[in-house]
Amino acid sequence: QVRLVESGGGLVQAGGSLRLSCAASGRTFSYYAMGWFRQAPGKEREVVAAISRIGGGTMYADSVKGRFTISRDNAKNTVYLQMNSLNPEDTAVYYCAAVYDPYGTRWSTWEEYDYWGQGTQVTVSS
Repeated sequence: QVRLVESGGGLVQAGGSLRLSCAASGRTFSYYAMGWFRQAPGKEREVVAAISRIGGGTMYADSVKGRFTISRDNAKNTVYLQMNSLNPEDTAVYYCAAVYDPYGTRWSTWEEYDYWGQGTQVTVSS
């Protein structure tokens, strides 16, 4: 199992940047694919980005391509989401998620993610 704790959220003006971090517990972090999801008020949770367990594969929602970058440091048991050129539509609670994926076959299937952090609020003012 893995426990996830997000940090780095906050209030930022449109056009600004934030970097979210997600620290994971456990000694097998490198066997987990990681993802970032978000949920805005009144909307369903949606995937933002995902990264395979070694980091060789990444995927992004169309709405964030070119603005957000997901990365991971397996030595630090941490995954990051660098968010640039933020706009008010990015306002949401951002969740870190994980799925055990030793063979690299599950990381791009959003429904497979079954470990979740508590979320961190990102608010972008216009």
